[in-house]
Amino acid sequence: MLVLGFPDYDRQASALAKALNAPYRLIELHRFPDGESQLRLPPALPGQVVLCRSLDRPNGKLVELLLAAGCARQLGASQLILVAPYLCYMRQDKAFRTGEAISQQIVGNFLAGLFDTLVTVDPHLHRVHSLAEAVPVRRAVAASAAPAMGAFLATRTGHPLLVGPDAESEQWVRTVAERASLDYVIAHKTRRGDRQVEIRLPEHDYTGTDVVLVDDVLSTGQTLASTARALRESGARQVDVLVTHALIASDALDTLRSAGVREIWSSDSIPHPSNVLDLAPLLASALE
Repeated sequence: MLVLGFPDYDRQASALAKALNAPYRLIELHRFPDGESQLRLPPALPGQVVLCRSLDRPNGKLVELLLAAGCARQLGASQLILVAPYLCYMRQDKAFRTGEAISQQIVGNFLAGLFDTLVTVDPHLHRVHSLAEAVPVRRAVAASAAPAMGAFLATRTGHPLLVGPDAESEQWVRTVAERASLDYVIAHKTRRGDRQVEIRLPEHDYTGTDVVLVDDVLSTGQTLASTARALRESGARQVDVLVTHALIASDALDTLRSAGVREIWSSDSIPHPSNVLDLAPLLASALE
């Protein structure tokens, strides 16, 4: 097995190779002034090759995966494995208006045409029951960072209350709570638009409570900020945030700070200063 990484995900890909006790090479990537990409892979490849790259800000990355996978096949790879800790375009799994592209199906089939195996972490699957339905590769593995998140909280002092901002978050919050031996509650969310949500907290005495908000993705921060604001108004002493994927739009941190959030922690599925969880052991276990 050989692990190949891209410059934007070099540290994480090399950590995965080390966890697998496998050799590692960095793909040479050049972008021309017209926006096209040129890739160069090692000239001789083994039969089994792992391409490791997270698919946040995905549009250009998908084309570069196409080039890398095609080149790897030409150079002798017979089994291609994609390790994409963050998997893009999973949210749109149906057409809400006539003519809308169902991006989960389209991108899922695109990746399945390139790779034999897919490993990802906490994919955002809503109306489908398995990763294989969204990306029909021969072997699809959806690992979860929730146990590692629980282990992280278990090493910290205090006994915070875990709060999930909506029903979709419960699958992660419950596992984190069990691993860290913490209590949890789940809020109710009503979405009014891309950046407008309403949060209703469940009945609980939040006065003087330390709270950790747990979710899979932090993007605009609106959902978590609305939840944090409601918690602070209900008497919570401090509110921190723990997520798997730190997508983090440009103004998200300011939004969260203004809502009273203190600390923000994330896994290294997407490189960000908030990274505290190394996913390499989890990903290596999934591959093995």
